[in-house]
Amino acid sequence: MTNEDAARQNAAVATEGHLHSHEEEWRDALMGEVRGLQRTRSLMKHLPSEPRCKLCAAPFGRPGSVILRPFGFGSSKINRRLCRGCLRHVLKIPGGAEIELSFLFADVRGSTALAEQTSAPEFSKLMARFYGVAAKVVDTRDGIVDKFVGDEVVALFIPGFAGEDHASDAIAAARALMQETGNDGEEPWVPVGAAVHTGRAFVGVVGEGDAHDFTALGDPVNTTARLASEAAAGEILVTADAADAAELDTAGLESRTLDVRGRDERVSAWVAHAA
Repeated sequence: MTNEDAARQNAAVATEGHLHSHEEEWRDALMGEVRGLQRTRSLMKHLPSEPRCKLCAAPFGRPGSVILRPFGFGSSKINRRLCRGCLRHVLKIPGGAEIELSFLFADVRGSTALAEQTSAPEFSKLMARFYGVAAKVVDTRDGIVDKFVGDEVVALFIPGFAGEDHASDAIAAARALMQETGNDGEEPWVPVGAAVHTGRAFVGVVGEGDAHDFTALGDPVNTTARLASEAAAGEILVTADAADAAELDTAGLESRTLDVRGRDERVSAWVAHAA
């Protein structure tokens, strides 16, 4: 082996070790196992008021936000569920980690027809109201709104933020969303279908330079998205994995086995509702 080959090999080993170290940092944070972070969260929770940064628990509402604003703890423009200070720290650590978490996807049924039947400003107000309600129910149950995409909301329930009962929290958020949008009755103000799934996925920072985001990637993400598109208004399709993780009482719930685009195996799910 030449000196040049040895140098390349040493560099590769150093890079691999560095990335492995970052992955461990991410996993500890995502699983809520960073001791210093827990102390920070405990201190921050003494300052009012909700909502809060999902990582450090810094308050975004007054009066706590006024006290912390000079220190850079205001809501981030990139992901408003994280404060600017935490996001700056997160973006300094490349990559992420593979963990088990729960997902909630919910979208407006028949949004194309709704848009055709109403004016653009009215439809915009309707979607803004839906987004606001979705963000509130997810926040209340310690989830993170990953993104709003068209007529759909994507939420992550990460163990480090939501705790070990993240699957139960995701189902509870889905049920609350159905109630808040009127999908627990015959005349919802906006028709919504949803899906909840639990699985292992990559969670971390994706992208380069100024084009980056904190998000989740992997088969469970795609599965949840496609299941949500199969849910009728008022329905929450809860996969068997999520039901098991949440210890969901499935007595009396309808069982479905669905063909999901892009998957060879069919997906088993329970049909839950607001009640």
